[in-house]
Amino acid sequence: MTSLEFPAVSHILGGEEILQCNLDDYFDFIELSDRGLPTQALAHLAEYLQLSLSQIARLLPVSERTLQRHKGSKPFNRLVSEQILHIAEVTARGTEVFGEREKFLCWLKQPSTALAGKTPLELLGSHFGAEMVLDELGRMEHGVFS
Repeated sequence: MTSLEFPAVSHILGGEEILQCNLDDYFDFIELSDRGLPTQALAHLAEYLQLSLSQIARLLPVSERTLQRHKGSKPFNRLVSEQILHIAEVTARGTEVFGEREKFLCWLKQPSTALAGKTPLELLGSHFGAEMVLDELGRMEHGVFS
């Protein structure tokens, strides 16, 4: 991730007001994961991606019901926080590559031959899938279409 994308990740998750810290490097990601992301950060991510609670739950290692009960309570655990941060990282990268959110969101929901016919969104629920999406974005940025 480029240094320009750290502020974008922060913005996607609600900014310093929600996160209670700046995101300047991966050490900040680790610290934030250890502390746990607040529920509002996930709400901001879902809003940015234009996803329902049900859709965002499919990308996380928790059920939709758990997310419903989690509203306004303690921060997410490390595993869930890391997954949210990774999805936000892919989102920031995709928005940068496409130049605008709407174009990225359109691509995110379209099946891709480079991703075995799956939509990039489907793959964001797995660390490895998210890495595949990041790799594809990198290829697109450099004009290498697969």
